[in-house]
Amino acid sequence: MIPREEFWRVMETYGARILPAQVVFYVAAILVVGWLFLRPGRVQSLFAKLYLALAFAWIGVLFYFTLASDLAGDSYGNVVFGFIFILVSMLFVVDMVRGRMQFSLPAATGRRAITLALLLMVFCYPLFGVLFGHGLTGLIVPGTFPCPTTALALLLLTMALPQVDRIIYGLLLLCAIPFTPFVQIARYGVYEDTILFASGIYGLALWWRYRRLESRS
Repeated sequence: MIPREEFWRVMETYGARILPAQVVFYVAAILVVGWLFLRPGRVQSLFAKLYLALAFAWIGVLFYFTLASDLAGDSYGNVVFGFIFILVSMLFVVDMVRGRMQFSLPAATGRRAITLALLLMVFCYPLFGVLFGHGLTGLIVPGTFPCPTTALALLLLTMALPQVDRIIYGLLLLCAIPFTPFVQIARYGVYEDTILFASGIYGLALWWRYRRLESRS
């Protein structure tokens, strides 16, 4: 793994080179999710999946394979995660055709509150970056950076349970849980990614709950 200083240098270089794309993706995410909350329906879910497909394709190609390809150092981490993100993008496109996943806020008050709170924190990723002392190009933004985009997608998928693509869900859990506390947070000081880890634990808990219900039926 590369040193912490090198990690942030790569992140800042990537952020500088894609300006103002992160602003466009960030605003688009707010509009898509806001529309989905105000008027949930098939068209709104379709646009949410289109947004996620574009975001994951962008990150797979431009982040992992191109502009931030030095992030993994001598390991093959970027290649592995690049392929994962591209695969997730393709699966979202497939579901746009199949129309299986439909997103809507859960009816249960507790789940609704947790989902909304975590989504709000995802959109606060840049704000937390400012509080942690990162410069403008070092801010981690949903839509163009892997971790907040993974958290956003995972939270939206919890709103479609149990009718979710299990491959997408499993891949996002893999990105969210095992490495986050030890790599992003402990080694590189990306304290914002506590939000990703919390979203992953929440997603895993709901996944486990629905699997138990299925096994009983």
